[in-house]
Amino acid sequence: MKLPEPDLPAAPDPDFALPPEPPEEAAAEASEEQIRKLREERDGLQDRLLRSLAEADNARKRAAREIQDARAHATAEAVKPFLSVLDSFERALRHANPVAMAGENAATDWRKGVELLHRQLADAARKVGLEPVEAAEQKFDPHLHEAIEMVPTEAVPEGTVVEELQRGYKLHGRLIRPAMVKVAQAPAKAPA
Repeated sequence: MKLPEPDLPAAPDPDFALPPEPPEEAAAEASEEQIRKLREERDGLQDRLLRSLAEADNARKRAAREIQDARAHATAEAVKPFLSVLDSFERALRHANPVAMAGENAATDWRKGVELLHRQLADAARKVGLEPVEAAEQKFDPHLHEAIEMVPTEAVPEGTVVEELQRGYKLHGRLIRPAMVKVAQAPAKAPA
């Protein structure tokens, strides 16, 4: 009688082999190398973040400086047309002589001088974009006029501005002060 053959493990496949287990020392070195690489990457990212934050802060400061410079330049350009008016006022005050003004034409000359100064000032204002709001004899417009008083009258149609108390102004087409006006109202009818 023949005995059964014992089950022996099959011979390993020569094409398939498990990698050898790394020694503990090699595994520790691999972990340390990975940790070093991660730290370098973290430090690089942190450096890039700090640089980006500094660049953003510098850009914000530069923009604020540029805005401030632009405002100063715009203000200077807006003031320039008024300098000739100030010069004219200073000349008028230097040459104001009460004795010389006592002549026959003193009042007329004084009025002409004031009218000239007013014209210079109005021209300077127009140069910077300031324009008066038309009000007298215009249809009342609540977007341009502020009604201070209603005046009963039949001389003009109801809702017409009959008197301008204070001139209104627009700057570059935008209302900066409405005109204060009196507005026509139909007279009240007497009870019968």
